[in-house]
Amino acid sequence: MTKRFIAAVCLLLWLGLGGQSAAQETEIAAIRELQARQEEAWNRHDAGAYADLFTEDGDVVNVLGWWWQGRAEIRSKLTEAFAFVFRDSRLTITEVQVRVLDPRIAIAHVRWKMEGAKAPPGAPDPPREGIQLQVLRKTGDRWFIASFQNTNALPETPFPKGPPSKPENRQ
Repeated sequence: MTKRFIAAVCLLLWLGLGGQSAAQETEIAAIRELQARQEEAWNRHDAGAYADLFTEDGDVVNVLGWWWQGRAEIRSKLTEAFAFVFRDSRLTITEVQVRVLDPRIAIAHVRWKMEGAKAPPGAPDPPREGIQLQVLRKTGDRWFIASFQNTNALPETPFPKGPPSKPENRQ
């Protein structure tokens, strides 16, 4: 094989992989824009705009484990929540990691921080930070959230190396 042939094959491979990467980067940018719209809708306390980020049959499991199914229920529950519990809340998206599984399905891990939220009766204090796991579906040229799982985030600490030590006998 000649050096020119090898260089040509390498160039074709590089161009082919680059085209795929560029298309994927475009999709990732669109998903990041979806997350920016999530933050904006939340901070306007606009339950309709927030629910419109979901597929018609999309669902949410929030940090309390409450499961809302369908865009209409998401809109209804958020309308109630924005009336008091989240009335003064402010959401900040701090990180978005995306894995495109195929041209129409992706997974996003979305780190967030929140200020100003109140706790519903009987619930623990509202989270200050968390991670959303989103399954995303592309319909036409737009990405929507098909499923959304929200989890509180605490700083990671090492696991114990064994059972707790026994207290010393004091006599």
